[in-house]
Amino acid sequence: MDMRGPARWWRRKSTPAKVEAYTRSSFHFFAVLEIAAIGFTGLWQAEAWLALLLMVGVHGVMCSVTASRALDWTRGRRERPVRLLWTLGAITAAVGCAALAIAQYGPGGEDVEDAAGGVFGVVLIFGAGTIALGVRGRRQVYALVGGSTAGAGALSLALGAPGAAALAATVAVLFGSAVLSFTSVFSVWLLDAFYELDEARETRARLAVAEERLRFGRDLHDVLGRNLAVIALKSELAVQLARRGRAEAVEQMIEVQRIAQESQREVRDVVRGYREADLGVELAGAHGVLTAAGIRCEVTGGEPAGLPGEVESALAWVVRETTTNVLRHGDAGWCAVEVRIAEGRVVLTVQNDGAASARSGAGGSGLAGLRERLAAVEGTLEAGQVDGGLFRVVAEVPLVTTGASEVMA
Repeated sequence: MDMRGPARWWRRKSTPAKVEAYTRSSFHFFAVLEIAAIGFTGLWQAEAWLALLLMVGVHGVMCSVTASRALDWTRGRRERPVRLLWTLGAITAAVGCAALAIAQYGPGGEDVEDAAGGVFGVVLIFGAGTIALGVRGRRQVYALVGGSTAGAGALSLALGAPGAAALAATVAVLFGSAVLSFTSVFSVWLLDAFYELDEARETRARLAVAEERLRFGRDLHDVLGRNLAVIALKSELAVQLARRGRAEAVEQMIEVQRIAQESQREVRDVVRGYREADLGVELAGAHGVLTAAGIRCEVTGGEPAGLPGEVESALAWVVRETTTNVLRHGDAGWCAVEVRIAEGRVVLTVQNDGAASARSGAGGSGLAGLRERLAAVEGTLEAGQVDGGLFRVVAEVPLVTTGASEVMA
């Protein structure tokens, strides 16, 4: 059997999705654990073992279904399963009563009493822990644990259990239901925290893009706002002079033409400055942003001296885009950036351990745009998953001029 399929399926999941899958599988496993727990009570030696096993099996399946629906509710994917929660509570009470009845009035023997008593405690504990997934608020959880504990004591006494046995069952249910209910509440809290963290990371990436757009808009406004106002005033003056037949109107329009051409040059400068990134600035920015996001970032090699402007700009855009992908698409905990010179080529390598989620951004327009930028300087870009669960982006650009390579050598 090829185990790479399940491993690949797991690696494709984001960190919140992995936590959710783990949480769901844990609560589904509780159905198996519930049956296994009563196996230590001597169930297999009891005369009524088949009836007890069927009751526990039905209860375990109901717990598994309820846990799945309740987790969907906590993620906002369906309405709260109120009827299912009440049904599980009723089945829990019914199985508990039946187990006590078998212990008190069923076939005699110490094995039967021990097994039935174990079933009684186990179903109440697992039932309370599962129902806790579908409630919100500490008071409701306290009420659930307290109700299960009180019910255990009341049922034990009502069906004729000795006082010592009733007390032991009550304490066991109190401790077990409290631990399992706390586990359920904590699991939901942890799952919510992971999803909120992932949403915050996505929001931070969008804000960074929005801030850059605002900066670009402010630069354009500063360049065009004043010049367009002057053009409007001089055009209006030229119209008035032309209506009066004065020759100065031509001079005003010549001035308007000059200002318009100057505005074109300034706009090109702004766009060029926006499109041409600085490699050193981007390397420092990547280290700062990733570190602030809780991702350990290692930058080695630094910025080689003497890089041609177009080469530096292309590589800087690779750093910017890959950093954005790590923040937006990845669930990395570590990222490494390396710049080196080999055989007359500048090689930039960016890799991180968030390979599963980074794959979602590998085929997007971002990397396609980077390939276009690198192609303009005869460079290449390779991106994909490598051995060890890493996602690696490698950009190679030849040194355009011999003088530049000599400086860096």
